[in-house]
This record gives sequence, C-alpha cells and structure tokens, in this order.
Amino acid sequence: MASRTRIYLIRHGQVEGFDNRRYNGQSDVALTAVGRRQSRQITQRLASQSLAAIYSSDLSRCAFAARCLGECHGLEPQLLSSLRELHIGEWEGRTWQELQEKHPDQWQARLEDLVNYRVPGGESLKEMAQRVLPTVHSLVARHRGMEIALVGHGGVNRVILLDAIGAPLDRMFAIEQDYACLNIIDYSNDGRTTVILLYG
Repeated sequence: MASRTRIYLIRHGQVEGFDNRRYNGQSDVALTAVGRRQSRQITQRLASQSLAAIYSSDLSRCAFAARCLGECHGLEPQLLSSLRELHIGEWEGRTWQELQEKHPDQWQARLEDLVNYRVPGGESLKEMAQRVLPTVHSLVARHRGMEIALVGHGGVNRVILLDAIGAPLDRMFAIEQDYACLNIIDYSNDGRTTVILLYG
C-alpha cells in the first residue's frame, strides 16, 4: 500500500458576475466561457494522473469540471451536496458593495466573528466546516493509498486546506483560491499532511 493518499483539490472556473464581487453561496451560478475553458485546462493538466475517483460539489460550476475530468479518466464523478459552498442565506447573489451600504451592522458583525456569525437564513463558517470536513476525511479513509480529485468552491477549499495544515478557521482568507486553481494535499498514513499549492 502506498504511504500516502493524495487529493487533487480544484476550484471551479470563473463564474458569471465575477467582475463585481458578490456572495454566490449555494446559488447555482453559471460558468463563463473562460470558466469552461479553465475547467478543460485542469483536465489536461491531470490527464496523466491515475485517479481512483472524482468527487465534486453538486452545483453546476463545480460539476462541469468534474465531468470533464470524468470523461478523460473514464470515471463517473460523484456529486455531493455536502461539498457545496457556504450557504450565505439572505446575502446570496448580492454584491459586497450593496451589503456594506444596506446592512453595515450585519457586515461588521460577520467581520468581527467570521467563524461563528450566521447570516440570516444561512450557516456559519463553523457549521460549513462541520458539514464539509467529515466528508473529506471519509473520502481519504475510503481511498487509502490512492489519488482522487475533488472539485470545490473557494470557501470549501480554504476550509479543507486549513484543516490539512492544522490552522484555525479564522485564518480563512490567509489562503488564496483563484478560479480553477489546483492544490495538492498528501495525507500520510502516519496522520501527517503536506500541502502543495499550485495554480492553473
């Protein structure tokens, strides 16, 4: 058995509305033409890897890249709702500028407690981590000694990476996640992890 389990952690490609910062959350926003091209480029980059399985958020912006990978590797991607982006409740689809202007108190409250603050109708970052991380850990256990791909979102991937390096959730934005970026996480059998940050 190999000494480590490797996850190729991918963020979805560029989405419509990318040029005006907004919270998409679990809204099923579409990829741009650039985003679809980025997804295909990730597929080309991983074409020579021996993937045992492909997992993805079930939102279409992630599922597109997962299906591209699946066609390349002869695998059927497994789409999981537990890998969806942070549910941002009443803020979904709204721009940062709008929220700062119309809901300054809520905006400030979230800045002051990023981990525990819950936007009305949504979930907190802590709750999102409690949804995502058990899924990731179970996939690592299921595919011990293998290589798998996981297509996620900016927030989801940051949580996975923070967990891998043992950093707290309040360091969320210390990690960059550009559209279609590629990260590699090696989970050793002795419990240690190594993170390699790559970009498309």
